[in-house]
Amino acid sequence: MSATSTKDSQVSMRLPGELKARIETYAQMTGRSKSHVAMEALADYLDWRMPQVADLQQAVAAADRGEFASDAEVQAVLGRHAGGKARATPRRR
Repeated sequence: MSATSTKDSQVSMRLPGELKARIETYAQMTGRSKSHVAMEALADYLDWRMPQVADLQQAVAAADRGEFASDAEVQAVLGRHAGGKARATPRRR
């Protein structure tokens, strides 16, 4: 991503004072402009969040179609994310 281009747009936003101070401090520490720091931070955030939201939208659409994971599929995923030790799912009473 280039820092600036002839087609950059300006955006104005309100920030809490503490966040503004953090941006200013980071900009000074790195020798970057506040605009560059904010632009980079927002781009990183959107790169991370947009795929999450898209995945959630797909999951909701699948659930609306009645497509749910089986207990075995859920346990397999939990096993991968729990260091290979899937915990038993508590039974509803």
